[in-house]
Amino acid sequence: MKPFFSIIVPCCDVEPYVRECLDSVLNQPFTDWECLIGVETSKDKTEEIVRAYAAKDSRFKVSIGPRSGSCSASRNTGIDMAAGEYVIFLDGDDTITGGSLQRLHDKIAERPGADLYPCAIQVHNDMTSKDEELRDNYPQDFNGELSGPEATIRTERSGKDVCPMLQLTVFRRQFLADNNLKCIYGLRRQDSEFSPRALYLAKRVVPLHEPFYIYRLQAASVSSSARGEGYFHGDWATIIRSLLAFHAKVSAEPGFDRCITEIWGRKWTGWMFYFWFAPENVRKIPRTRRVETLTSLFADGFADFGVLMRSLPRARRMAGWWVRAFVRHPALRGAAELFFMAYFHFANARRNAGGSR
Repeated sequence: MKPFFSIIVPCCDVEPYVRECLDSVLNQPFTDWECLIGVETSKDKTEEIVRAYAAKDSRFKVSIGPRSGSCSASRNTGIDMAAGEYVIFLDGDDTITGGSLQRLHDKIAERPGADLYPCAIQVHNDMTSKDEELRDNYPQDFNGELSGPEATIRTERSGKDVCPMLQLTVFRRQFLADNNLKCIYGLRRQDSEFSPRALYLAKRVVPLHEPFYIYRLQAASVSSSARGEGYFHGDWATIIRSLLAFHAKVSAEPGFDRCITEIWGRKWTGWMFYFWFAPENVRKIPRTRRVETLTSLFADGFADFGVLMRSLPRARRMAGWWVRAFVRHPALRGAAELFFMAYFHFANARRNAGGSR
């Protein structure tokens, strides 16, 4: 029989944490699970440790891959290997709470077959030894279910993140397979690219509000150990390029809700304007780097960007024109930076005055 849960655990250089991670799975009273551990070439004893767990318990299955600097490859391998009805993503330096698999199982059994079951995450800061926040993308009093587009709209209107961490959600495995939902190889910050696509494509989203996951903030993680200004610009270019193409595809389908374009447009152009043109980034990141990565974002042209921009407010459309000018016309790059200096000045003034975005 197939297990109820497939727990996908990417690991690389997590020797100090991986025993605690795997023990948090092994010690669950609920036993109907498999744990798919993807180990990338490590400089410590990570592989040795996870192989020892697999040798003692056949529910632990290990795959080995080359070092890529990201969780994407291991997560994709896990998705391909998964036999369970539902998929949980657990990083090798994080844990799940005691008894949480039983609680998740019982809540899912009450309303089975949804594509996504958003839960809650407790953030623990290793550097301060404190639990800092509990993240839940849905109001606690909401116990209904939504379509993916409805969930996207409700999440944004509640002031929550339409690009949540993958670990926040339990996924139906067949939903991932049917939609060929995978992470882009080598991409860091892959949640920002994967999650909005998955959320939109879901037919049924059932928020559970279950705080089952403990997310560890620690200095050596991929997200917090970056060195050098503009370190993630290549990743953000890949993320935005992929999402622009996704929007261009789904927005052409019958019944598409234009509210989705407004939500995604605010989010994705917000990333673009900030990372490439916010005054602090213009000062700190060399123009050559910003030109290089922004040019890679538009390597396939501006058509998908144009589809998004046509439905946005005039100020953002004007800002989009200056983004194009920055890429296409070297002589206008200084003027584009001046435009965005004014753009951010007025945006901050409106925000401080309590105005609209």
